Amino acid sequence: MNQSNSIILKAENVCISYGDEPAVRNVNLDFPEKKITAIIGPSGCGKSTLLRSFNRMNDFIDRVFQTGTISYRDEDIYASNTDAVEVRLRLGMVFQKPNPFPKSIYRNIAWGPSINGMGGDMDERVEQTLKQAALWDEVKDRLHDPALNLSGGQQQRLCIARALAMEPEVILMDEPCSALDPVSTARIEDLLFELKENYTIIIVTHNMQQAARVSDFTAFMESGVLVEYGETDQVFTRPANTRTEEYVTGRFG
Repeated sequence: MNQSNSIILKAENVCISYGDEPAVRNVNLDFPEKKITAIIGPSGCGKSTLLRSFNRMNDFIDRVFQTGTISYRDEDIYASNTDAVEVRLRLGMVFQKPNPFPKSIYRNIAWGPSINGMGGDMDERVEQTLKQAALWDEVKDRLHDPALNLSGGQQQRLCIARALAMEPEVILMDEPCSALDPVSTARIEDLLFELKENYTIIIVTHNMQQAARVSDFTAFMESGVLVEYGETDQVFTRPANTRTEEYVTGRFG
């Protein structure tokens, strides 16, 4: 990897298990700042479990055991003196299925900053984040309508705006387009290119074409193990590992 890319997030010897069942095995990964890194691999390979460990979402699941170190700006996010809520503010999350709150479009954006005591002009924050999520022009005249009235693609962009309203530095995305139609998917992918000007993005995706289109770096996982990691062009066109080649060419079995 080009050493000029500063590392914002680092996983070192990370192992995660559900009870006695290993899900992630000894993963070491560096995530460069203001780049898009895709994590690919077959279902059940541990990629979503790994992603959720980056902002401590696995804390909410019983009998998840984790070892190793995850560092955000060289600070161990699992240290005893680390505030998990602060971690989740800095590393926002967008889930597979759009999950807007059953509130107005406006309140979906404003709710998080309000309860976390974030200052500033709330109208301005709502407008700015909806513009960042390429949704403002579609909803500016109905901000107080229920968010659940939006289409699936609009709901997912609203969830991205909701994450941005918390002023994160890293956006974690778990299959953000899997429930969307091709047109909505294209809108989200275009949005990712704009967002990486200001944010570091880590995206888990089953869609290899999507990974190839949007990411700067790609990590390929199989059975909880990191098989290969590198610049996306290299991983897809000149993979170092035979298993990676079989997966990206569709001959995986």
